[in-house]
Amino acid sequence: MSTQVQERETDTEAEETSDQQQRRRSETGERDDMRERAETDLSEADETVRIKVFRYDPEVEGKKDPRFDTFEVPFRKGMTVLDSLIYARDHFDSSLTFRHSCRQAICGSDALFVNGRQRLGCKTQMVDLEWPVRIEPLPHAEVVKDLVVDMEHFYDQMEAVEPYFQTNDLPDGELEEQRQTRENREKVKMSTRCIWCSACMSSCNIAAGDNEYLGPAAINKAYRFAMDKREGADIKEHRLNIIEQEHGVWRCQTQFSCTEVCPKDIPLTEHIQELKREAVKSNLKFW
Repeated sequence: MSTQVQERETDTEAEETSDQQQRRRSETGERDDMRERAETDLSEADETVRIKVFRYDPEVEGKKDPRFDTFEVPFRKGMTVLDSLIYARDHFDSSLTFRHSCRQAICGSDALFVNGRQRLGCKTQMVDLEWPVRIEPLPHAEVVKDLVVDMEHFYDQMEAVEPYFQTNDLPDGELEEQRQTRENREKVKMSTRCIWCSACMSSCNIAAGDNEYLGPAAINKAYRFAMDKREGADIKEHRLNIIEQEHGVWRCQTQFSCTEVCPKDIPLTEHIQELKREAVKSNLKFW
């Protein structure tokens, strides 16, 4: 009985080993095919572009020291930084790691440091950049692997301003809408465009030196709700109390770096200054 069990276990192990070997051969064959295709693409391309990509992997021996890898990719009209990274990953190095999702400048997941400036990879055209293109992870954030940074602290700062609608003034009718005037909608419209990419936070020198600073993205989110008249005066006062703390709006030094790098063209510095004025007015007392 035990001999039969042992034989079955041995057969199973042999099958697993055979499957693993076959899978490895298949993966090796696919990589070879991709490299051959890349060589064909490069030979047939009218123009190629060289990208220098930051590499770092703390879990792999030999990759713990940060470095730059260079890839030559075929250039085509309309090519973005994200397109070049995807090509390099698919044809040269499958371990190349970066975030991306919608590829339409909506999700905000592929914010990168490209040629010394915070940009969205999917929005940035290669033709608009100086070549070779240097691609790095966002500064002032912990690098997890290659171009991926830890976003947990950024999300914590966003959550700190309570980024959701609150009101004590509900409509009387059960199905009645909580209407907003056109003028009020126009006032907060730009602030609603934030895609939580953290480009502004990465560019901010104050955030780099003060880990508790709320940052331009979080303050902009506070602006979006503080200026929404449907919430009411009491909720607005509560929001102003959050953002006028020691590490809130008063830490901003009006450098405009956040406004310059915002991929959605939100006037972040202007919103921060307006919240400063609102905070001052809320503290004025007239007797």
